[in-house]
Amino acid sequence: MVKQQKPFSGITVLDFSRVLAGPFCSAILADQGAQIIKVEPPQGDDQRYMGAVRNNQSINFQLFNRNKRSLKLDLRQPEAVKIAQELALKADVVLENFRPGVADRLGIGAEQLQALKPDLVYCSVSGFGQQGPMAAMPSYDVVAQALSGMMSVTGEASGAPTLVGDSIGDIVSGIYAAQAISAALYRRSVTGQGARIDVAMFDALFSLLPTVLAGWQGSGNRPARFGNQHPLSAPFGAFAASDAPFILAVANKALFVRLAEALGKPYLADDPRFASDQLRSQNRDALQAEIEDWSRHYTAAEVVEKLGKAGLPVSEIWAVDEAAQSAHAQHRQLLHEVEHPQLGKLLVPEQPVHFDGLPRGDIRQAPELGADGADILREFLNMDETQISALTSAGIV
Repeated sequence: MVKQQKPFSGITVLDFSRVLAGPFCSAILADQGAQIIKVEPPQGDDQRYMGAVRNNQSINFQLFNRNKRSLKLDLRQPEAVKIAQELALKADVVLENFRPGVADRLGIGAEQLQALKPDLVYCSVSGFGQQGPMAAMPSYDVVAQALSGMMSVTGEASGAPTLVGDSIGDIVSGIYAAQAISAALYRRSVTGQGARIDVAMFDALFSLLPTVLAGWQGSGNRPARFGNQHPLSAPFGAFAASDAPFILAVANKALFVRLAEALGKPYLADDPRFASDQLRSQNRDALQAEIEDWSRHYTAAEVVEKLGKAGLPVSEIWAVDEAAQSAHAQHRQLLHEVEHPQLGKLLVPEQPVHFDGLPRGDIRQAPELGADGADILREFLNMDETQISALTSAGIV
């Protein structure tokens, strides 16, 4: 296999983003070869002090900011803004996730920077977008989930609307931002045209609900919560074994016939209550009782083995440590071990996309605050040591 360049080799991203959504976006771009200049305020990105901590170091920050370079820059000072603008002239992409209007007030807004560099790709990530009635509204993932409709269809039917785990609004916004930047860079390579990209958590989460939207339009009713079940198929979801729940998904008649035989209850395939997907959904409680009457005699692992042999989509439910340590995750090289001076050995996510010819394991630890500042100023702005020392003494960098 011929070793290839990473797709974004030669692309420079000036990254003013912080915490989750923006850094997740730039981590994707970094994994794929872009040079990320992470611009941080004097106190650093808030995420340096958030989440899981070991030896006074945030593990969260390490995972979201791998493969980046850090430049400390106090954008409250005019000289720092001038440096940011000069760096933008050398960049291909600017990424920010300030509240709408803040970047403009700082002097690093899209219009200001594209006036200096028209072919610049400028991407903003926010809770509700740069325009609209809720654009100025403060937002965290939970707020965007609540208003997008996501929480309304998540959770048990008899319970309250439920938050989808691990800040999915930030994560999916970061993915969309990375994809949009990729598309804008391709367009620029063809037309020479820059781009103004506006990514909102609200929009991104809403886009994940096409089947819910279809259900609402088809029935005229608000879609209900189904917990671990599926609104259109049964059996589909979590079922009880003797020691733990397991997952089973049967979405057509052929699979249901296999299930009935595997349960030792072939007559279920001819039961009129279960004759179609729609009828199985309507009689899901009775069907669950039939399945669990069998499955409670076995452990979850035994259930998976028996139903798996029948070619049914079935699995145990793994915790994150079980998934991370599984033979499959190791074969897929989802994590890479890096040595950190304070954290010691740390498992850092690999990009989940496999490119032919690109080796796995090319990961650098997240940078210390401002660690690359002097090098960046030398490389991009041709500053000498006297200039850099003066800027450092003045607290600008």
